[in-house]
Parts: sequence; C-alpha cells; structure tokens
Amino acid sequence: MDTDALNPPELPGALDRLIAERACERLVVEFVRTLDLGEPGDVAELFTLDGVWEWAEGDRRIEGRDALRAYFGGRPADRLSRRLCTNILVTLTSASTATASTYFTTYRVDGHSGGMLPPRLPVQVGHYEDTFRAVDGRWLLAERELFLDFGGPTERLAPAGAGEADTRRRA
Repeated sequence: MDTDALNPPELPGALDRLIAERACERLVVEFVRTLDLGEPGDVAELFTLDGVWEWAEGDRRIEGRDALRAYFGGRPADRLSRRLCTNILVTLTSASTATASTYFTTYRVDGHSGGMLPPRLPVQVGHYEDTFRAVDGRWLLAERELFLDFGGPTERLAPAGAGEADTRRRA
C-alpha cells in the first residue's frame, strides 16, 4: 500500500488530518440536527460567507449566507423532519480544504401539531457532495450539492379533528 498517497507532503500530519476530518463530519451532522431540531435558518452559520447550496433536481442554487438563512428559515413552522446521515467519507484535499460524500434519508411531514406519528416511508433518499473550507481556524461548508435518487411529496397532515384523509403536496 502506498502510504504517501494517503498523506502527501502538502497535507497536514495524521493527527491534524483526523482532527480536520472530524470537524467536517461534525458539520454534516450539525447541518441535519439544526434543520430537524433547531432553528432551520441557523444552518446558514455553518456555511462560508459565500457558501452555496445546490439541488439540481429542484433547480435550486442558493448563494451567500444571507440568502441561505432566508431560504432555510422559510420552511413551514409546522414541519416535522428527521434526517439520517450515513457513509460520511471526508477527504482532506489541502491543509484548509476538504470534500465529503454523505448518504441521507429524510422523513418529513407538514402540518404536525405535536405527538408521535405512525411510521412512514422516507420522502427522500440521496447523497450530499460537500466542499469544506477552513476560515480563521474553523471548518465551514463552502458548497453543498444535493443529489436525490428517490423522492416524493411531503405529506401534509389533515388538521386535528378534520376526519379527512391526509392531503399531499410537493416539497
């Protein structure tokens, strides 16, 4: 095995590389945790000032931290979502840049007013391709591109007591 390929001279040593990779992995997890359990608009703080979110299937390209904050902050207040991220593979490309690929599965409904729901199928399965950049000693997302392999509409729950079947709408 060619160990020089794993740690070329322009990259930091093994310990610094592991620390950088872990910081990038943490960003991946912080992103979905903030969308699911925090204030969605706050994910903008995980991006560089000129950060980009791109979703080719949805023909979306959001550029800049302020635009990202507005985009993610505009999600329905009654949305319940849970994302699972796996197979996070971070590759350090220099002392201050890295890339990653992450598989994700999204469970989501709109119109949630509290309580536990019966199990549902995921509405999205795909992967993220990320580019990270270290800025003032902090790793941030420079670009995140979403690739959707399986997707469907976000279910809108019927209002409590409506007695009607759930309606569906596009996410």
